[in-house]
Amino acid sequence: MEKQSVHLGLINPKSPTNVGAVMRAAGCYQADSVCYTGQRYSRAAKFSTDTKSVSRDIPLTPVDCLLDSVNEDTRIICVDLIEGAIPLPEFRHPEKALYIFGPEDGTISQDIIDKADAAVYVPTIGCMNLAASVNVVLYDRLAKVKQLVAGDELIRKSRDTNNKVRVNQ
Repeated sequence: MEKQSVHLGLINPKSPTNVGAVMRAAGCYQADSVCYTGQRYSRAAKFSTDTKSVSRDIPLTPVDCLLDSVNEDTRIICVDLIEGAIPLPEFRHPEKALYIFGPEDGTISQDIIDKADAAVYVPTIGCMNLAASVNVVLYDRLAKVKQLVAGDELIRKSRDTNNKVRVNQ
């Protein structure tokens, strides 16, 4: 089996709260990197909400173009409410992917969509915010992985130090 590779691309995110929540999701779901375009987040970064300090382990990089450094074997997946897109429950995630998410107050440019290998949408009524969309897509990817790591050891390692509860049989 090939090594999984997950990268997130954010187009001109406006909210430091959402970028902080994206970074937390990136850490929880073990994404390899997060990059973003635009200036809005950089100006607001001092209000960081990366509460788990994930950006120490997962790069959060400003770029001019999300597609400039994509490896040839990485599939580009646009995630937004795009006509003709595949509903997420029907989507088969590639081993290596760059998931591109549009801004909270806009969408992904047609130019990027035209270069993508797939376009996917989460079939909700109404749109979710950026961080919610990232969490749902990454969870869907995790849920569809064949070698899912799960169990009490993972729970103990992942939960907050104040959480010691268990199911009594």
